[in-house]
Amino acid sequence: MSDNSFFREVDQELRQDQAKALWDRYGTAIIAVAVAIVLGTAAWVGWDYWSQSRADASGDAYLQALELARDGRTDEAKAALAALEAEGYGAYPVLARMRGATLLAEAGDHAGAVAAFDSVAADGAIPASIRETARLRAGLILVDHGSYDEVARRVEALTPTTNPLRHSAREALALAAWKDGRMADAAALFEEILGDEGAPQGLRQRATLMSELIRGSGASS
Repeated sequence: MSDNSFFREVDQELRQDQAKALWDRYGTAIIAVAVAIVLGTAAWVGWDYWSQSRADASGDAYLQALELARDGRTDEAKAALAALEAEGYGAYPVLARMRGATLLAEAGDHAGAVAAFDSVAADGAIPASIRETARLRAGLILVDHGSYDEVARRVEALTPTTNPLRHSAREALALAAWKDGRMADAAALFEEILGDEGAPQGLRQRATLMSELIRGSGASS
């Protein structure tokens, strides 16, 4: 046997002895980690499937409720939305609350609709963007069915330039001011809309018409 062959065999035996020693020392832990990885992966896959199934079911229920509302089957739509609010998954319970409030407004129950939107706006568990949308929706209803102060309490905080809802909030507040005879306030708010390059074209056109109407009446000062 050559020296090279001898050294290779010795090296191989040493490696085998080291591997056996490592396995004797850490084998149980290695198996435990492997089992944990397999079980964790299986649990995640199972949870993901369960979560997606619930979301899909809630989505189908929401679309069915919308279809009932479009067909004029309002009572059935309300019942479906109430069930989804109680038993739905993900964002659908909140969407059901918002849509349910809209149905109340469409049915002429403006006080009930405002209360429903206010309830969403006051719910700290709901994302801020949806809560702000609920405040705006309540304010828009109150433009025609409430006072300036009631509108202002809901939408005034949405009017700063950093808020994406500022355009509609300013319009709601301006219309409420105009309706309340506060022409200077209304004119200033409509001018804010016109001075905001980010305002939608349709809203700018309405603001232009209202500004001209106020100036024409001579009541803006």
